[in-house]
Amino acid sequence: MPVVIDVLIIVFIFTLFAVLHSLLATLTNKKRFKENFGNLIAFYRFGYNIFSLASFYFIYAVSPKPHIIIYDLSTPFDIIILIPQFLALAGLFWAFKYICVKEFLGISQIKRYFNKTYFSELDEELTLTIGGPYKYSRHPVYLFSILFLLFRPIMDLFYLTFFLCIVVYFYAGSFYEEKKLVRHFGENYIKYKKKVPRIFPSIPLKAYNPE
Repeated sequence: MPVVIDVLIIVFIFTLFAVLHSLLATLTNKKRFKENFGNLIAFYRFGYNIFSLASFYFIYAVSPKPHIIIYDLSTPFDIIILIPQFLALAGLFWAFKYICVKEFLGISQIKRYFNKTYFSELDEELTLTIGGPYKYSRHPVYLFSILFLLFRPIMDLFYLTFFLCIVVYFYAGSFYEEKKLVRHFGENYIKYKKKVPRIFPSIPLKAYNPE
C-alpha cells in the first residue's frame, strides 16, 4: 500500500508541474505579459525555460522514490541496450539541426530586444519545419527524448512512473503546440498533419512530400 501511495504522489506532483508549465505557455498569459511589460516579452521564453528546468528538478527531488527494481539487465545486455539509447541521442541532435536552437532557448528573442528589432512576435518567430526527421514525425524531439529515456540497463518503479508521466505530458503538450501551429500556418500545417504521424512514425516509414 505505501508503494501505491508513493506512485500516486509522484503522479500528483508531476501533474501540478505539467499544469503550471502549460498555463505559462498559453497565448493568453503571453498576451497579458506583453500588455503589462511591452517588449520585455522578449525575455519570456528564456525565463520560461529556466523556470521549467528549475521546477522540473524540484519535483524530481521532492518526489518519493520507491526503489523497487523492475529489471536489472546483466552483461552483455546492459551494454547492448545503450546502443539504441545512443542512437536516440543522435536522433535528438538530428531533430535540433532542423530548428533554430537559439530561438527555442529564447536567446534570439533577447538578442532582437537589445538590437531594438523586437516589435511584433509574442515570444518566438515560428517556422514550419518539414525536413529531416520532421518528414516522419511531427514531433521528433519528443520521439527521440522518449526513446532516449526508455532504453536503460536498470529500471525501477520511480523511474518508470516518472517516465510514463513524461510520455503522457509530451503527448498532451503536442495538442496545444499544434493548435498554435494551425493558427499560425493554417492550411499548410493542416495538410502536414494529415500526412505525418504525431510522434511515432508509421511502419513502414513514409516520408512526407509537400508537393
